[in-house]
Amino acid sequence: MNEVAEGRRARGGGGAARRAERTAVRIECAKFIERNIPNLDILNEEALEIIETNAETILEEIGVNFVENPEALIRWKEAGADVQGERVRIPRGLARELCKTAPSSYVQHARNAERNVTVGGKGLVLAPVYGPPFVRDADGGRRYATLDDFQKFVKLGYMSKWLHHSGGTVCEPTDVPVNKRHLDMLFAHMTLSDKPYMGSVTEPSRAEDSVEMSKILFGDDFVEQNTVMTSLININSPMTFDGIMMGALEVYARHNQAAIISPFIVGGAMAPVTVAGTLTQVLAEVLAGVAYSQLVRKGAPVIFGAFVTSIDMNSGAPTFGTPEAAHITYGAGQLARRLGLPYRSAGSFCGSKLPDAQAAYETSNSLNMGLLSGVNFMLHACGWLEGGLVSSFEKFVMDADQLGTLHHLAKGIDMSETGQAMDAIREVGPGGHYLGCAHTQANFKQAFWRTELLDYKPYETWEEEGARDTVQLARARVTKLLNDYQKPAIDPAVEEALADYVARKKAAVPDAFM
Repeated sequence: MNEVAEGRRARGGGGAARRAERTAVRIECAKFIERNIPNLDILNEEALEIIETNAETILEEIGVNFVENPEALIRWKEAGADVQGERVRIPRGLARELCKTAPSSYVQHARNAERNVTVGGKGLVLAPVYGPPFVRDADGGRRYATLDDFQKFVKLGYMSKWLHHSGGTVCEPTDVPVNKRHLDMLFAHMTLSDKPYMGSVTEPSRAEDSVEMSKILFGDDFVEQNTVMTSLININSPMTFDGIMMGALEVYARHNQAAIISPFIVGGAMAPVTVAGTLTQVLAEVLAGVAYSQLVRKGAPVIFGAFVTSIDMNSGAPTFGTPEAAHITYGAGQLARRLGLPYRSAGSFCGSKLPDAQAAYETSNSLNMGLLSGVNFMLHACGWLEGGLVSSFEKFVMDADQLGTLHHLAKGIDMSETGQAMDAIREVGPGGHYLGCAHTQANFKQAFWRTELLDYKPYETWEEEGARDTVQLARARVTKLLNDYQKPAIDPAVEEALADYVARKKAAVPDAFM
């Protein structure tokens, strides 16, 4: 009798364990994408050569400006450029020659080594939205972002399976002084997530803080010998390199930290209205920026960036997901590969004010062009709304769910014996069905991408559950992810040292909101 009771308890315990396992919180993170599909090359050899020749003409005859940065002008003059005032004219071929010392790929280390990413080659690293001063959610609508919002986005990024990177300024916490908020943002990325992160670029001293905090997290020698940050350096298009961004670039290059050299192009405003003209300007700006990084330190890791959109000629507002943006994104990918540099572009771009059908169409176009154009580092992969002015909680999880489709598309077609499925076809034969066959039973769990958000239930079930639309489903998922969030383990001494650094730096200077 006792043995029977014990057996029942054992069986019950096993069932309880299995049920507990099914309901336990799992924090999964997919490895960065490694493409098994070809890139879409839109330009032929003649077109590429014309664009490259014209870009060299821009650098040699028109030149670029390095403003408020005397050291940069000295570096360029010593390298052989013609420097007149703040205008730098670069002899044909010089910038391209300097770019040769930049690595074709690099590893960005995370504090959890399982989260390390390789940037370059056939890889694609996905990072969240960057820079919006506003946030939007289904409850509070559109409002200025706070530090609490920022921390929630970092948690959502950590909990999102298909995101490989924690990002940087996922929103601007406007309730924290401008000169101090970078400290809080970095502390959040370093402690609330164990994925790779970005450093601050809004002032060179803030880049220095980013390096110092990273040394507390990883150790001095590790940071000097490895890349632990990938940070965004925007060019003031057309053809202007300002002292603040270049100052931050100098800091990161000196310490072997990666920088995205990215023109900020709104076609028709900051570049010509034509695709070829814009690609020419993008290439000229990237050549100058990457070359300068190598003047600071040979071998410093850099990414060929291209943030490009068109403009609505009636309102002046930027437009996203357009054919012209796709042409530029595909073309820039080819130019980046010819330079042997990692490529950054695309994202969950849209101009919509809400996470609606417009947002979905434009975002889908933008994400797919990023995959097919050979992008290696995709910033803004989820959460972008209203032309980049808004970080949306609901759209963040909607986009993050769709990033799973990029992973599955990038796998290509399985042509192994399992992929060919001849055993299944033989077993079922004419007139049968595949639901119960051995091949289906063995492979159904991994056969198809599965959404964690969208509703595929029958109409009656959907109606019984409240007839929720996608935004309502996303709202519920945001709540679930934040409720399920579990902080990744971190050495208490390291966290205390980071908190102490932040407190000391904040106390050393008065608050500034400009």
